[in-house]
Amino acid sequence: MPLSTSAFTPAEAATQFAQFPSRRSVVHSTKGIVSSTQPLASQCGLCVLRRGGNCADAAVAVAAGLNMTEPGSTGIGGDMFCLFYEAKTKKVHALNGSGRSGKNCTLEAVRKSLGIKEGQNGSIPMDSAHAVTVPGAAAGWVDTIERFGSGKLSMEEILAPAIELGEGGFPVSEIMGYEWAHSESMIRRASPNGVEMLKRDPDAKDGCRAPRAGEIMKNPTLANTFRTVAKEGKAGFYTGRIAEELIKVTSDLGAHLTLDDLKHHMEVGTETTEPISLKFNAQNVGDSHRKHMEDASSEGIELWEHPPNGQGIVALMALGIIEQLEKSGKIPKFEPRDHNSAEYLHIIVEALRIAFADGNWWIADPNVEKVPTKGMLSPEYLAERAKLFDPKKASEPPKHGSPAQNSSDTVYFACSDSEGNAISFIISNYAGFGTAIIPKGCGFTLQNRGANFELQPAEHPNVLAPRKRPYHTIIPALVTNASDQSLHSVYGVMGGFMQPQGHVQVLMNQLVFGQTPQAALDAPRVCIGAGMPDEGDVMDRTVYLEEGMSEETVQGMKKLGHQVKVVGGWGRSLFGRGQVIRWHVDPIEKKGVWSAGSDQRGDGAAVPQ
Repeated sequence: MPLSTSAFTPAEAATQFAQFPSRRSVVHSTKGIVSSTQPLASQCGLCVLRRGGNCADAAVAVAAGLNMTEPGSTGIGGDMFCLFYEAKTKKVHALNGSGRSGKNCTLEAVRKSLGIKEGQNGSIPMDSAHAVTVPGAAAGWVDTIERFGSGKLSMEEILAPAIELGEGGFPVSEIMGYEWAHSESMIRRASPNGVEMLKRDPDAKDGCRAPRAGEIMKNPTLANTFRTVAKEGKAGFYTGRIAEELIKVTSDLGAHLTLDDLKHHMEVGTETTEPISLKFNAQNVGDSHRKHMEDASSEGIELWEHPPNGQGIVALMALGIIEQLEKSGKIPKFEPRDHNSAEYLHIIVEALRIAFADGNWWIADPNVEKVPTKGMLSPEYLAERAKLFDPKKASEPPKHGSPAQNSSDTVYFACSDSEGNAISFIISNYAGFGTAIIPKGCGFTLQNRGANFELQPAEHPNVLAPRKRPYHTIIPALVTNASDQSLHSVYGVMGGFMQPQGHVQVLMNQLVFGQTPQAALDAPRVCIGAGMPDEGDVMDRTVYLEEGMSEETVQGMKKLGHQVKVVGGWGRSLFGRGQVIRWHVDPIEKKGVWSAGSDQRGDGAAVPQ
């Protein structure tokens, strides 16, 4: 039998991925851990940790490594957010690295460019150049190092491992190989520069094609972009050659961004924000599991998220609604055997529906619109919204509330270090390769985050306006112990509107059902209509259950009136991919230990220093 001379085909990779044939153990370390969807990108972070950098330094190295190895999900042409836990002060810091629309991107101008007539509904297509907002990632990387980095390593040293991957080449992973092949036609038609994101092959029809799993891929133009940012900082990206090519390719495609928009972001750029949080103490935990909760923290935990324009508030609201239901006695105590039961999932689904109804209306740029963040998280408002819950049946899609005003592809990863610091980091092109538009000679695609803007009605808080940030799906999460603000964990679940849904489920898996970080990620998930609005601010009523849920659960959800669809195979990507790093202290040695899990739905793993 002759030996095969080719890598796995996309179909073979997809079939094997869908089977989930193996198991994973929790990874432990007393020094630091990097957990991401790409092992080679994780190695970039470990390299920086071993050279004396801290978790923030490592995070930027991982972000660059992920841009190289998983460009279909992330890149310097997109946006980023992070939450940083500073061990010395026990303080949680937040950076919002999302970009804005251009100064000429008025509602009238964009509607006219898209051919949307007066009185006609419409939206910005995901593959349109009008969906490109100013990329915030480059400034975010620089500011992360300046504000949270160790100060021991230069940006050249931090980006060096990713540059080496781009220039020397790297083997493509299974899932990324499948995604690359799936997106090849989009990459070719999006801009004249698609060849930069494809593998050169003299036997291919026009000399290039999508790289396959196991094949070597090089991206020297992206490596050169990284060298420019490493040497020149923000100015290297937002002015000069890169900026000029970015504006040229988008202008040629009819968009309204200008060089002044890029310069503006460099000047006002990454925003230091106050993270929002909600304390949660699961009262309705069965007696057999209560000791675990008491060991974790007698006063429960505090979940930290980014404020709007991010959708982290949806996760906080859903968790708060669940807590209000517990206090009112409308839901029962849960034992481990109740995990992913129909009764439990019904609560999760309904709480998320209510939270999304508010989120899809109110989440917008708080620097432009008046967003009632405090009101949305007040116990009184959450208790009022919890009254919409019916324990016996699925509710009609709720409308958004009016809180009192008080005065789809993404990569998420987490890093920790030997000093007890940890960072929750997320960066995204939005859907797939974003718009797949590539500035010439730059090696990265531009995001399509602007597609999240509303184009009607004019009174919607998230309606398009100049120099405005859109509703953002990417959200990192961080958990502290409420009793003393010591770190509990950093975690996240990527995947568009699945993200707050994943935040709630993975956290509840750990807090209520006592699961390890790895088990909490492995467990089958539920997704409500992908979190997307169906018509106006009304939610799609489909409840997607991941393959692996019991038949009893499936039938139980249907009896409660839910429109259920079981999703298996490659479609399981709908439920996102997550990472968790938890912190605890060995009671005898009095020494801290990091414990991490990495989602089996991704290509990566948690790796210890």
